[in-house]
Amino acid sequence: ASFSVPAGSTLALVGPSGGGKSTCASLIPRFWDVSSGRVLVGGVDVRDMDPHELMDQVAFVFQTNQLFRQTLADNVRASKPTATDDEVRAALSAAQCDDIVAKLPQGINTMLGAGGAYLSGGEVQRVALARAILKDAPIVVLDEATAFADPENEALIQQAISKLVAGKSLIVVAHRLNTIRNADQILVVANGEIVGRGIQEELLENCPLYRKMWQDY
Repeated sequence: ASFSVPAGSTLALVGPSGGGKSTCASLIPRFWDVSSGRVLVGGVDVRDMDPHELMDQVAFVFQTNQLFRQTLADNVRASKPTATDDEVRAALSAAQCDDIVAKLPQGINTMLGAGGAYLSGGEVQRVALARAILKDAPIVVLDEATAFADPENEALIQQAISKLVAGKSLIVVAHRLNTIRNADQILVVANGEIVGRGIQEELLENCPLYRKMWQDY
């Protein structure tokens, strides 16, 4: 089954755990390649694009965000090594990380990880969003991982996400249905198949699996 995401629109992937949502999203930055069919970005097969060019087009934030044993600034700058400290600070601020910067002994120059400062899961998520905001790529692939965040962090993460995705093409793997009510297109994925597509109202009417998910939610 095919689908397309017009520039500047939001596509949400929903469905049961293990149904193929994250795999689907992972095909865009080529974490895996398809065995049949193709993935096109701007009409070009991702397998035919220069890998650096493809990476410039796509920012992604997945659930297993890794921070490196480097300073906070270098962690954010991983997506854009030429960025100035001011650009790094602006991205952190947009990602609602001002409280993190304020509490670190050397601010953005504080070492993270072993031998340095440790951040909570929700804080790591916001730093990962800062990294993606700094990159400023036209396509954002987001595995919406607010599941482990406390309510305060979750509110901050949602604010950071709205800063990240403004004006971008967004593909979001949604775990919480309330966050995707306004998506331009929702695909319901189960057992590796698209079993429903449309906007929220259409799916509630036409897709029994989505209706059940919404009721359970």
